[in-house]
Amino acid sequence: MGREFLDLFQDWADSYDDTVTGKDIEYKEVFAKYEEILDTVVKKSEGTVLEFGPGTGNLTKKLLEANHKVIAVEPSKEMMAIAKQKLTGNVELLDGDFLEYSINDTEIDTIVSTYAFHHLTDDEKAIAFLRYGNLLSNGGKIVFADTIFETQEAHEKSIQEAVAKGYHNLAEDLQREYYTTIPVLDELLQKNGFTVSFKRLNEFVWLLVATKQ
Repeated sequence: MGREFLDLFQDWADSYDDTVTGKDIEYKEVFAKYEEILDTVVKKSEGTVLEFGPGTGNLTKKLLEANHKVIAVEPSKEMMAIAKQKLTGNVELLDGDFLEYSINDTEIDTIVSTYAFHHLTDDEKAIAFLRYGNLLSNGGKIVFADTIFETQEAHEKSIQEAVAKGYHNLAEDLQREYYTTIPVLDELLQKNGFTVSFKRLNEFVWLLVATKQ
């Protein structure tokens, strides 16, 4: 459920905002166009938004500035503490993750996440999409921006390129976490009653927009 990476979140919390601005050379391409990516997710969002993995609250802040009601579910206490310092407005910050959360009977229009869904295995992603399909009404949307690969071969090539550049932390990350491919996500979403589109936003990140039918 992604919680096996909590120690990494704890260690990363204080420097995360520096990383997304390009100060860590290994992750510069991963976070290229970071603000634009967040803005794209906000533009695709409607109504009441359920956000998974808000981290330090950068997307959450933009959603609130766009006058959305936001329920943000975060498993890392360290990340959440930083987010709380940034956020004001119509927001609930809840402990939880992509699969374990409690939002009562709140009607959700859009489910969003950035740079986090790869913390789930493909089997866990399937469970998540099933639950999100039950949570959303027809026309409701999932809007995710995450590192995704066109094929498994593209994933393997990315690892090889990171090693060749001496980006050992990035290479380890690409091997350790559960990065998936467009065909896998497309199949999982269609099985759960969604139509889906993908748009590349930088060398690593794709925008996934899935609408419940």
